[in-house]
Amino acid sequence: MKTYDIPLVPGPTVCPPEVLEAYQVNYGSGDLEDEFFDLYARTEVELRQILATRNQVVIMTGEGMLALWGALKSCLRPGDKVLAVATGPFGFGIGALARSCGAEVQTVGFEYDEVADPVTVEKAIVEFGPKMVTAVHCETPCGTLNPVGAISALVKKYEVPLYYVDAVASAGGSMLEVNGWRIDLCLVGSQKVLSMPPDLAMVSVSEKAWAVIDEVDYQGYDALKPWWTALKDRYFPYTPSWHSLAALNAACRLILAEGRLKVIWRHQEVADYCRQRIRAMGLELFPKSASFSAPTVTAVKVPEHIGWAELDRRLRARGMVVGGSWEKLAGKVFRIGHMGHQARRELVERGMDGLEEVLRTF
Repeated sequence: MKTYDIPLVPGPTVCPPEVLEAYQVNYGSGDLEDEFFDLYARTEVELRQILATRNQVVIMTGEGMLALWGALKSCLRPGDKVLAVATGPFGFGIGALARSCGAEVQTVGFEYDEVADPVTVEKAIVEFGPKMVTAVHCETPCGTLNPVGAISALVKKYEVPLYYVDAVASAGGSMLEVNGWRIDLCLVGSQKVLSMPPDLAMVSVSEKAWAVIDEVDYQGYDALKPWWTALKDRYFPYTPSWHSLAALNAACRLILAEGRLKVIWRHQEVADYCRQRIRAMGLELFPKSASFSAPTVTAVKVPEHIGWAELDRRLRARGMVVGGSWEKLAGKVFRIGHMGHQARRELVERGMDGLEEVLRTF
């Protein structure tokens, strides 16, 4: 299907009209016009408000993985120690990315239906002595939300130089305090809560991280260093996408107009409603505890007597699309994405009504 009548995929999420309208202007060259640089500066300020940070925010053209790669390669040298806190495919994947950069990686792994235990993480920090700790805030394939705030206290306590957090599926839709949690590299993607196409990858960078980035001096398309002075110098490392930046600005303004905390609360209310309906249908949430669940996505166990392929087929026949999962969760878990423009009670209510009707057909 090209479009979905009931879109509940956990990214890319459906775009609101205000975001789509931003692509209809025939913009000039972002390299040449003052209006582009002014828009970039305003959008960065808005992102700081959403992320609760005073740090510089880099806005790169590319899907969210660009931020994950770029932040690692810009800060790591071969032999650097990285402690990867992993509760799902992305957490383990970040450890693998760091290892491919030549880093010495130790993974603190947990079951996919759990969240990170700070006591276990603390023991690993003490024993390993890492240069960087990495964590995923919302582990989307599992529908879980990790305690990155509690982990940040450990990073500070043991003076770990860098704290790297993947907030791609949580930023804007769940409580995230980049400065309060001392996150040095906070990674964001445009296609989740911001509800725009997968055009942009963003990274908030602390002063500590900029010092490391300057020292490592990584050169590459995904390098962060050229962005350090890009706005001041009015010189970007590659041709910027004015259309995408305008869409991001529209997305940020929608969140701030509603109110950052109100948007976060809306996501939690919709998530609570979704899970209440799921339980009422006799389905089982995937996370071991409901308290582990993220406000942006609900992960549900696929009933064994139904099977994911047939459930997906029947839902699609009704115009409703949700996400499956992958790796060892493939065929065992399906995910309802109530994030960004999809975190609306009326949409999720339609989705739950449709799911309930489909379940009656088995």
